[in-house]
Amino acid sequence: MIGDPVRHSRSPAIHNAAFAELGLDFVYVAFPVAAGRAAAALDAVRTLGLAGLNVTMPHKEGAAAACDELTPGAAVLRSVNTVVHRDGRLLGDSTDGPGLVAALREHGVEPTGRRALVLGAGGAARAIVDALGRSGAVVTVAARRPEAGAAAAKLAPDARAVAFADLDAVVPTVDVVVNATPIGMQGEPPPFDPTVLTATQFVYDTVYHPVRTPLLAAAEARGIPHAGGLSMLVHQAALAFTHWTGRDAPLAVMAAAARTGLDP
Repeated sequence: MIGDPVRHSRSPAIHNAAFAELGLDFVYVAFPVAAGRAAAALDAVRTLGLAGLNVTMPHKEGAAAACDELTPGAAVLRSVNTVVHRDGRLLGDSTDGPGLVAALREHGVEPTGRRALVLGAGGAARAIVDALGRSGAVVTVAARRPEAGAAAAKLAPDARAVAFADLDAVVPTVDVVVNATPIGMQGEPPPFDPTVLTATQFVYDTVYHPVRTPLLAAAEARGIPHAGGLSMLVHQAALAFTHWTGRDAPLAVMAAAARTGLDP
C-alpha cells in the first residue's frame, strides 16, 4: 500500500489475516510515499516483481496515470485504489464504489431502483456515485462546492447535484443516505438536521473510526437501520485480494481483522 499518511491503515491487518487463513505466501505492508511520487512507486512494482498495490491519498489519480491499463470504472474516474501486476503491465482498478455496493447488499439494501443521496464529491464519493449509478440507483450528490457536486453527478445516469444548504429538504425524499466525506471523524455533526431522517431509510457512513459517528448515533436514536464504513473497507479489500491472488477472499476473517483494536 502506498499513501501519505498510511500508519493508521487497517489494510495490512486485513490482508495479512486473509493470506494466513488461505496459507498464501504473500505479505502486505504499508509504504509512506510522498505526494508526486506515485509513478516512481509503480515503477518499483515492475522492478521488484510485486503482485500489486493498494493506493490511497494523495496518489489515486497519479497512480491511474501511471498504469498501463485501467478497468472501465477506473477509466471513467481517472482514479485507482488497486494496482495489479500482470507480466510487466500494470492494471488499475477502483474497488471503493463496488465495495460500498457490496456492503449495502450485505446489510440487506439492494441499490437497484433506490433513491440514494451521496454526501461528498471527493475521490471515494465519486467512486460511490459511479457504482451506485451502475447498480441502477437514482443518485443525488450533495457537496460544499457546487462545481464539484455537478461534476460528480455526471458519473451516474440522471443524477442531480444539490447544495449542503438544501439537505434538510432533500434527505426525507431518499431511501439511502451515504456519507462519503470525513465529516464525523472528529465528532462533527452531520451537515443536516438529523430529525429529518425517516424510519424507512438506510444510513451508511463510510467513516469507520470512530465506529459510532454522530450521524450513526442519530440514526440509532431514531431506530433507523444504519451501518459504518468497516463493511465497505472489507469488501473493497476483498475485491483487491481476488485481483492479486485469484482466490475468493475469506470475508469473515478479514472483517474480524478490521475490527481488532478499534474502539467499540
